[in-house]
Amino acid sequence: MSLPLFRTPGSWAKLVELVFFPSFCRLCGGLLEKPGERVVCTDCWGKVRPHRSSICPSCGRFYEGAGESHICRKCVDRRPPFCVHRSCGRYDGTLKDMVLLFKYRRFSILGKGLARFAFQTLGGDEELWRGVDAMVPVPLHPRRKRERGFNQARVFAGELAKLKGLDLVDGALIKVRNVPPQTSLEAGDRAENVHGAYLVGREERVRGKVLLLADDVYTTGSTLKECSRTLLAAGAKEVRAITIAQA
Repeated sequence: MSLPLFRTPGSWAKLVELVFFPSFCRLCGGLLEKPGERVVCTDCWGKVRPHRSSICPSCGRFYEGAGESHICRKCVDRRPPFCVHRSCGRYDGTLKDMVLLFKYRRFSILGKGLARFAFQTLGGDEELWRGVDAMVPVPLHPRRKRERGFNQARVFAGELAKLKGLDLVDGALIKVRNVPPQTSLEAGDRAENVHGAYLVGREERVRGKVLLLADDVYTTGSTLKECSRTLLAAGAKEVRAITIAQA
């Protein structure tokens, strides 16, 4: 580290922070020495890759390899209650590590960077954003929220709503059953697990609105489907969905 680089008051403050309170990237172990770096270094953020190949335009399922986007067989047989879903990238590599840090290690500050990644990746998707009135985070049960310390979907949705200039409808959609985590179940059991787990406490906050539902990871889509059905039953005009990553 070259001392002449630290010429401004902000730079000297960063130098003092590095000397007396050294901090290291939670992914690669490198020193967090650049202005604004928190928890994860700039180089590791640079390794997060968006998905750029073909998808199902309805459920957003990623396809392997090249080819045109097209409706998947499941959506041909039965469209999901949400009309559009998009994920930013695959749930693997650095993006998976980032989501796990964000979700389970209480690093809520990562929500801002993940929202920025979503904005850069999907912010121009007109099919996803056109006419959206507000964003709605998938809620946690109060007991689970106390254990985790925060709702990661709420943090992500709030930061993304700021970037898009949208309202955040927080607290209208409620999780009333503390069911087992979806990650602990086989794919075939996930829909039954969340059936009836959500309700809308204040219907006037969602009635007649086009809503964008936000969550962290999309696997089978069971959680997004159940939340979408609940919002539509409460009078929402339309529900779309966005997730950080897709497993």
